Amino acid sequence: MSPGANPVKDVEACAKKQNIDLSKALHTIALGQGQDVVAMNKLEMAHKEGHWVFLQNIHLMPKWLIELEKKLDDMALEGSHPSFRIFLSAEPSEGIPIGILERSIKLTNEPPAGLKANMKRAFTFFSKEEIEEKESKIKTILFGLCYFHSVLLERRKFGPKGWNMMYPFSIGDLRDSAKVLNNYMERTQGKVPWDDLKYIFGEIMYGGHIVDDLDRKLCMSYLDYLMTEQLLDEAELLPYVEGKNISFKVPPVLPYEKYIEYIETQLPPETPLAFGMHPNAETDYATQRCNILMKTMQELMPVEAGDDEEGGGSGFSKNDRAMEYIEKLNNEVNIDGNKPNVEDICSKLGEDRKPYQNVFVQECEYMAVLIEEM
Repeated sequence: MSPGANPVKDVEACAKKQNIDLSKALHTIALGQGQDVVAMNKLEMAHKEGHWVFLQNIHLMPKWLIELEKKLDDMALEGSHPSFRIFLSAEPSEGIPIGILERSIKLTNEPPAGLKANMKRAFTFFSKEEIEEKESKIKTILFGLCYFHSVLLERRKFGPKGWNMMYPFSIGDLRDSAKVLNNYMERTQGKVPWDDLKYIFGEIMYGGHIVDDLDRKLCMSYLDYLMTEQLLDEAELLPYVEGKNISFKVPPVLPYEKYIEYIETQLPPETPLAFGMHPNAETDYATQRCNILMKTMQELMPVEAGDDEEGGGSGFSKNDRAMEYIEKLNNEVNIDGNKPNVEDICSKLGEDRKPYQNVFVQECEYMAVLIEEM
């Protein structure tokens, strides 16, 4: 998971499609102090009765995961109910045993690259039925909210020029903001409470991630620009683009597929102008991507290619020279005569050996094997 992500709703939606009873057959446990016993009990029951178990944040208990791996091995030997499933969620961690990783189907849900891809993903997160049943004002505001969400995600690629810190904005923020929008519009019966929406979106939903004052000001500036009455009148979404031959306006009320088509055809090519930034803002980003690409290409090259002093570049020249040296050494020195005689050393030390002497004997054994191999 990315920080701030919550896949519970995704697992619950998957369970509903499989006709799993959420109240009886789906057990969600957030791991932490004392929850290991609860988790083991639920696993024991679930693998016999065919339930689903969702263990959240397993990276918080790396030592217990060794027990979990053993438990999974035992279950595999016993044989589990065919409907039994176990879901694990974790942030990137090196404490998760390799055995658990190898037997798992691994999923990650990261935002795509590019403003257009983020806009399409944000809008298509809502189903066709959800969009079609909404009134025209909500559709338009939701479209502007999707643009706001996409801009906040994409600004991160510019590093400190985009945000002073890297914030874990996620699709969950958009989902919750859309719920708030629906609730407010139902209460106000058509009148749009712009100030309330700006405060909730900018200070709570997205602003809850933001800890830097200037970043918070930037977030609210976007909302001050977008969440106004002009949004309902096909307003310009891109800030500061007058006279720059670039435009992306709010579309009129359209069917669901037409909104997606509008994003695909009308959103301009990738440019910092879409974020209200100077075109030069992309220079550092492009340079950084180029450096990463070149570094990756160097890592993919054969390590020893071109090392041959004679220009052959066979890739094996270092190994060949090493073998020649060892053969030469073998001819000049009686290796067998130089191997430490471990049995002779042990007899001289006697049985009452101290720790340092034990280590010395072990090192002699290793050295004897190494010399023999050479």
